[in-house]
Amino acid sequence: MGTERTLSIIKPDAVQRNIIGDIETRIEDAGLLIVAAKMLRMSRVQAGNFYEMHQKKSFYDDLVAFMTSGPVVVQVLEGDDAIDRYRKVMGATTFGDAEPGTIRAEHATSITKNAVHGSDSKKNAKREIKFFFAEHEIFSRT
Repeated sequence: MGTERTLSIIKPDAVQRNIIGDIETRIEDAGLLIVAAKMLRMSRVQAGNFYEMHQKKSFYDDLVAFMTSGPVVVQVLEGDDAIDRYRKVMGATTFGDAEPGTIRAEHATSITKNAVHGSDSKKNAKREIKFFFAEHEIFSRT
């Protein structure tokens, strides 16, 4: 598959519980590099635009409200098969379905408050990274 990049968001519930370091350690232990990172607080417009694909779904308003409830940490991760690798580290999205040892198994408290977000495809990774980062903000491995 080769080297690729993916977006990670450490969500407001994880930031509030001060588990950023644990999540970043799990990312690095999986062989992924954090090549860009910043903490920010999303506006309702920003969160709405980021999650626009869910706009017609019943959970959309709650998701936007949650993602704007406190600061988040957005990161660009890089490594071999970064998208799949990070998705394995995160665990299943559905609360209670994540395998033991994954971020969500250890830290999720609901389907929404599940500690992290990660891109689900190369196309979405590219869109999501561009949404939060300008090219000059991302470090190169070389």
